[in-house]
Amino acid sequence: MKLSEREWLVLGALWDTGGAALGELTAALREQTGWSRNTVQTYLTRMEAKGLVSIDKSVYPSRYRAALEQDVCRTQARDSFLRNVYRGSAKDLVTAFLKEKPITAQERDELRQLLDDMEV
Repeated sequence: MKLSEREWLVLGALWDTGGAALGELTAALREQTGWSRNTVQTYLTRMEAKGLVSIDKSVYPSRYRAALEQDVCRTQARDSFLRNVYRGSAKDLVTAFLKEKPITAQERDELRQLLDDMEV
């Protein structure tokens, strides 16, 4: 499932809070997005219809939670990005990132250790 940038924002706030009422979620998103309560409500309703958000209406106010695990979404996005942009080549992806954004000596050592520990 491909998530829009705005869906990532809403889900991120829900993952960060562990679930929230509409007012809490609006406050959490306001600084980054400037969205009103109605806008957040609209996103939540649409995202529930898509199976991205669950709503607990047995409590007042209703509580909204991400219906998907963060790691699952990240894995799907990463796999899609790797497949579509780098034709499945992890080497090309890592090379591009490292050429464009230098890493610290500590990060380099950790990456080297990770690669040494991998069984390939």
